Amino acid sequence: MRYNAPFKYDIVGSFLRPDYLKHAREEYVKGKITAEELKKVEDEAITDLITKQKEVGLQVITDGEFRRSSWHLDFMWAFDGVGHEKTKNGIPFHEEPALIDDTFLTGKVSVDSHPFVQHFKFVKQFEDENTVARQTIPAPAQFLFQMITSENLERTKSIYPNEEELIQDIAGAYKKVIQDLYAVGCTNIQFDDCTWGVCVDPNACFIFGTDEEGLQQNIEKLIRINNLAIEDKPEDLVINTHICRGNFHSTWACQGGYDRVAKDLFAKENVNAFYLEFDDERSGDFKPLQYISEDKKVVLGLITTKSPILEDKNYIIERIHEAEKYIPLERLSLSPQCGFASTEEGNKLTEEEQWAKLRLVQKIVKEVWK
Repeated sequence: MRYNAPFKYDIVGSFLRPDYLKHAREEYVKGKITAEELKKVEDEAITDLITKQKEVGLQVITDGEFRRSSWHLDFMWAFDGVGHEKTKNGIPFHEEPALIDDTFLTGKVSVDSHPFVQHFKFVKQFEDENTVARQTIPAPAQFLFQMITSENLERTKSIYPNEEELIQDIAGAYKKVIQDLYAVGCTNIQFDDCTWGVCVDPNACFIFGTDEEGLQQNIEKLIRINNLAIEDKPEDLVINTHICRGNFHSTWACQGGYDRVAKDLFAKENVNAFYLEFDDERSGDFKPLQYISEDKKVVLGLITTKSPILEDKNYIIERIHEAEKYIPLERLSLSPQCGFASTEEGNKLTEEEQWAKLRLVQKIVKEVWK
C-alpha cells in the first residue's frame, strides 16, 4: 500500500493554519519568540493536523506545509545562490496581488542540507500500517521559471550567461534533495507546478516574452528539467505532480484548458501520476486526458478549495464518469483541486468546511470505486 500513490481518496497537501500558529509565526518575525519556540508551536499544530488527517480516513499524511509561508518560495530560499526580499508589487492574481517575497538568484545554485528533509522526518514518525508520509515541493520547472521571469531574467543572465548551466545546476540540486529525502525514509514526493497554468493561459507568450514557437521551446525545456531531476531516482520512490493555475486567498492567476500542453506533458513527463485541476471552467474539458500515457494515472481535482460551498455528490460522480470516456476508471482518483492554503493566509473557508470537503471526497470514492 505504501508505494501505490495516488490513492483513490487523495489530497494535494496544504491545510489551513490554525490561528495560534499564524500568531506564533508573526511573533517570530517580530523577534518576540525564538526559532525553538516557534518550532514547538509548529510541532504541536502538525501533530494535531496529522491526527485529523487520519480521522478523515486519508492514507497519506503531510505537515500541511505549516512550516512555510508559501508553497514554493520557502523551498527555494534554502538553496545556496537564492535570495529574497519583501515585495513591493506582488504577483497579480484575479482579484488581488499575492504579496509574497520577491525571490531571485544571488549566485550559483547548489544545496547542502535542506531543512525540508528534517521537516519530513517529523511527519515520518506518524506513519502506520494505514498511512504513508508525503513531501510536497515545487517542481524543478517552477524553480527555473521563477528565475527567468521578466523581473529576474537580467539578474539571472548575469550569473548564468548559459541557461543550460542553470538547468543542470537546478536539476542537480533537486537530485541531492530527493536522495536526502529518500535516505530518511521518504517514498512519496509530490512536485507542485504552476508553470503549466502559465503555458496554457491566453497570455502565455506575453508572460514568457516570446512567440508561439518560443513557447513550445519553453514547454519542452520545462519538461526536460523535471525529468532531469527525476532520472536515476530509486525504484520504490514515487514522484507525482500537481498542476495548478494559482491558488492564493481563494483567487487564481491563470486560465485555460490543458490542450496546449497535453500532447507533450502528459506523454513525456516521467511522473507516476498527474493531479489535475478540474474544479471550474478555467480548466477546460476532459478531452486532453486522451494524451495521458498508459503507464500514468490521473487524480481528478473536482472538489474546489477556493469556496466553502460543498459540492453536489451526484454532480461530481457524473463528472468522474465523463472523464472515464478518456481514461479508464481504474487509473482515476479523486482529490480537491489544490491545497487549502498554498500560502499561510489560506483560502476563504473555515477548518470545519475544509474537513467537510475531504469527507465528501471519501464518500464519493467509496461509492464510485466500491
